[in-house]
Amino acid sequence: EVQLVESGGGLVQPGGSLRLSCAASGFTFDDYAMSWVRQAPGKGLEWVSAISWNGGSTYYAESMKGRFTISRDNAKNTLYLQMNSLKSEDTAVYYCAKEVAGLVAGALDAWGQGTLVTVSS
Repeated sequence: EVQLVESGGGLVQPGGSLRLSCAASGFTFDDYAMSWVRQAPGKGLEWVSAISWNGGSTYYAESMKGRFTISRDNAKNTLYLQMNSLKSEDTAVYYCAKEVAGLVAGALDAWGQGTLVTVSS
């Protein structure tokens, strides 16, 4: 059974930083690309970032470029999202998700339960 467990969310002031983690199990982690997706209160899902199976290719939504960094540690079966210069509009539940293949294609077939990030003073 595929399991994705996010952690690292919390309350942070504008301009602050957080690092989210996603522990993966139940599948061969380094065979698959991974993504982060978020949902702000009262809004729909928004794709944030994605990374290929070996970390060689990374992708970001325009509003996250230069502020967020996605990475992975295949030895630890863990996906990360380093978030810097956080803004109030980054407040959302952040989900990690598994892609259906090793390269990023935007086809997601498993999701974690999410971790809440609140950016507020």
